Amino acid sequence: MQITRVETFAVPPRWLLCRVETDEGVVGWGEPVVEGRAATVRTAVHELAELLVGRDPSRIEDHWQVMTRGSFYRGGPVLSSAVAGLDQALWDIAGKTLGVPVHVLLGGPVRDRVRAYSWVGGDEPAEIADAVAAQVEAGFTAVKMNASGRMNRLGTVSELSHVVRRAEAAREVLGPDRDFAIDFHGRFTRANARRLLPLLAPTAPLFVEEPVLPEYTHLLGDVVAAAPVPVATGERLYSRTDVLPALRSGIAVVQPDLSHAGGISEVRRIASLAETFDVLVAPHCPLGPVSLAASLQIAFSTPNFLIQEQSIGIHYNSGAEVLDYVVDREVFRFHEGHFLRPTAPGLGIEVDERAVRRADGGTPDWRGPVWRHDDGSFAEW
Repeated sequence: MQITRVETFAVPPRWLLCRVETDEGVVGWGEPVVEGRAATVRTAVHELAELLVGRDPSRIEDHWQVMTRGSFYRGGPVLSSAVAGLDQALWDIAGKTLGVPVHVLLGGPVRDRVRAYSWVGGDEPAEIADAVAAQVEAGFTAVKMNASGRMNRLGTVSELSHVVRRAEAAREVLGPDRDFAIDFHGRFTRANARRLLPLLAPTAPLFVEEPVLPEYTHLLGDVVAAAPVPVATGERLYSRTDVLPALRSGIAVVQPDLSHAGGISEVRRIASLAETFDVLVAPHCPLGPVSLAASLQIAFSTPNFLIQEQSIGIHYNSGAEVLDYVVDREVFRFHEGHFLRPTAPGLGIEVDERAVRRADGGTPDWRGPVWRHDDGSFAEW
């Protein structure tokens, strides 16, 4: 079998899909994207495709090594995301060729269902309470919310108290048997995070995510030491070497993204590395159906897996939804807040190719917002 063609499709709301075709008619799908830089990643995918066309798709590890190390300049989100999508597609082809789900190729399932959380929004405590109640009614046992919007470099008493009040509102609705996580989104300085985390301790969040920016990972240990709650990070770390300092800092949860961190091949290694630090894995996935399918293959085969993010109904999605691009929506149906184990070969989904081709290029490339502080200086989104 040989790879004959690699295609890419930019589809709403902000996703990039790739299709890898073989001369035997087996097709694999991947999702290589950096949110807000889809066109850049698309170019990188087609550059890397030059290394794949005419080659045997089953040599997944060799292809991964060549794609990631075959250039003098390596790493970074664009290249690792391009590799990630192609890697997903190669695993999809392998599973389809052998007639088994990818998680079987990774050693087989270690669980029968995967717990998922749903995003909730709302600026005021009452709004958060209503949004959380709706997800509880839908059967979810866990939710996640942003800690804040724009945050001053050193938050006022009012700003910090507002975060706490919203967390208290979520906990009141959830009770003691359900969970919520709080995403700081890199909007907090180290000092802000150290002040706020102890105040959140009475609400017992499942974890607090990205309390400082990834470029300040060397400061993360200081934040963890001041945190009476579990700390998570990793969506903007793209390799084992990126993740290692975070693991050494004492985090509780690592969050590699299957569409950013080198795909299935690298994320399974990140998970194994995390296990040696007694750190749990919660794959980051506010993306589309192929990224979610790949994440689930990791979730079902990873002993130290914690919980799965998913973007069905997330507020970022505008103009299209995860389920719009799959033929069988039952694969992503929730059962009491859990995904059941996919049994179809490869990534376990059938991409609706007609829908993808129709949607390609249908909307302008998505761009993240640019925020500013009251004094006009740049603020982290």
